[in-house]
Amino acid sequence: MTTTHPTLPSPGSSTLPSPSPSPSPPSPQYRVTAPRILRSEWHKLHSLRSTWITVTSAVVMVLGVGLIMGGTYTSGGGDSDVDTIVLTLYGSLLGQLCLVVLGILMTAGEYATGMIRSSLTAVPARLPVLWAKAAVFAATVFTVMFATALVTFAAAQAFLHDTDQAASLTAPGIVRALAGNAAALTLMGLLALGLGALLRSVPGAIGAFIGGVMILPEILGMLPYDAVERAIMYFPTQAAGALGSATPIPGTISPGPALLALSLWAGTTLAAAALALNRRDV
Repeated sequence: MTTTHPTLPSPGSSTLPSPSPSPSPPSPQYRVTAPRILRSEWHKLHSLRSTWITVTSAVVMVLGVGLIMGGTYTSGGGDSDVDTIVLTLYGSLLGQLCLVVLGILMTAGEYATGMIRSSLTAVPARLPVLWAKAAVFAATVFTVMFATALVTFAAAQAFLHDTDQAASLTAPGIVRALAGNAAALTLMGLLALGLGALLRSVPGAIGAFIGGVMILPEILGMLPYDAVERAIMYFPTQAAGALGSATPIPGTISPGPALLALSLWAGTTLAAAALALNRRDV
């Protein structure tokens, strides 16, 4: 009977284990990319009932008040000197509150429900989540509110065509004012979105917006100082009013500086929220 023995290595040789193959990179279909983050935030936005309620409420406010103002207006009354766009889109003051709530819910609402943990686990870099929320909110709100402004203007002019408030869409400043109104609502909503991400509380962010953006300028306006009065012109509410007017409003800045000022307010709030998001735990 023949026994076969395993061959032993010679004393001068060494046997090294073969290197294990390096792990293959993750499949591209699982990578976190900017378009996928945007798509995720868009899905979250349009799938929530609160989005439909707040956006629909804003549209109804703007359109409904515009129809009422157009249907009840008579030439030669106390509103004859009011800008046509301001008169037509007077409901934007109410619609703005709905969009502010939507912006706060997009950020602070996730902290209230705990959804923010899933969002930041899926996107560990964190900041892309905030930028995606802001981009999706801005694109959605501007598109909807600009379309609403166009429809409201056309519907109101059906009543105002034979009054001193008659105006056509091709008249100087009309389209710019309609777009400015939508931009103002969008930027005010972005400011609220930033407050929600910064304070992480829905009631706290709403209170901060009402107190700091809406009430504080009125209190400061009581001070008898010219410097304060000039500074108030650049506050968010006052800048938003200047954006949505086809003709200059006394006591306000021009549309260009108003857009810049409002953009800086919204951008500064979002930057502060981004800084806090990077430094604080969830």
